[in-house]
Amino acid sequence: MTGRLVHTGQVILDLVMRVDSLPEPGGDVLASETALLPGGGFNVMAAAARSGAQVVYAGAHGTGQFGDRVRSALHDEGVTAACPPSEESDTGVCVALVDDSGERTFVTGSGAEAGLTAERLADVKAGPGDVVYVSGYSLLHGANRAALAAWLPSVDGAAVLLDPGPLASQIPQEVLDSTLSQVDILSTNAREARGLTGSEDLHKAAAALADRLRPSSTVVVRDGAAGCLVAMDGTVERVDGFPVSPVDTNGAGDAHCGVLAAMLLDGATLRAAARRANAAAALSVLRPGPATAPTAAELNEFLLPGG
Repeated sequence: MTGRLVHTGQVILDLVMRVDSLPEPGGDVLASETALLPGGGFNVMAAAARSGAQVVYAGAHGTGQFGDRVRSALHDEGVTAACPPSEESDTGVCVALVDDSGERTFVTGSGAEAGLTAERLADVKAGPGDVVYVSGYSLLHGANRAALAAWLPSVDGAAVLLDPGPLASQIPQEVLDSTLSQVDILSTNAREARGLTGSEDLHKAAAALADRLRPSSTVVVRDGAAGCLVAMDGTVERVDGFPVSPVDTNGAGDAHCGVLAAMLLDGATLRAAARRANAAAALSVLRPGPATAPTAAELNEFLLPGG
C-alpha cells in the first residue's frame, strides 16, 4: 500500500459494561463485566492497521491519564499521531452498555478530542493515494467542524470517506450538505441511511444518498448480517454478508469502515473491498469489546472456501 488512512475523527476511552438489560429510568443494574478500552475512532484505525494500512491520527488528544492510554494504544497498533497533545484537557470517555442481545447503548462525555483547531490540522497533509476519514461526530463539535471546513478544501487527490454516525440526524443540514459535496465515499448503517433520507427501503435510501454526493462518488450502506448495499454509477448492488451469532456489536461498523479503507488503499475494487469489510464486521462481533477487528491473516482464513 502506498497511500495512508488519515483519520480526522476522535479517539476516546470506552467504559464498556455488560448488562442483562438496560435499566429503566431511575433504575439500577449490576454489570457482569467492566473494561476501560480505547474506542471511537481508534476502532477504525486499528481495523485498517491490522489489514496492513499505514494510518495517521490527525485528531486531537488530551493531556492526562486518558490521553496517555490513547497514545499508548495507538502506538501499539502502529498508528502515528500527527498532532501533539492538547494542554487544555484530558481525552473524553464513552460509557457503552452492552446487553445480552449484543446491542449497545452509548453515553459520551467529550474531552480534548472535541477541540481540534484549524492551526493543528493545517500541518497535516493528504494527497493522491490517501484516504481521509471524516466522522459525523466531528461535525457536531464546533471547533472540529470549523477546522475541517478550513482543511478539507486543501485535500488534493485524496479520497474523502465520511461516516456520519448514529447522531447523523443532529448534524446541522447546511453543515452536512457542505461536507457531502466534498465526499467520495459515504459509509453509513441502515438505521442512519433511513434517518437521513426518510425512506424505509434501503435500496431507495442508498440511491437517494448517492444523489446528494458529487458525480462518481459511492455510498455504502451497512446492513448487519445481510452485508451492505453499494450505490455507484446510478446502480445499487447488495454485497452479501456473513451471518453469525453476535456476542457484542460494539465496533462492527468501525471494523467495516477500517477494512474497507485499507482494501481501497491496497487497490481493491469497491465490491471486493466491501465483501472483505463485511467479513471483518462479522468476525468483530464474535468478540467482546469495541476494537475487535480481525487481522489480515484471520480474514484470509475466514474467507477461504469452507472457512
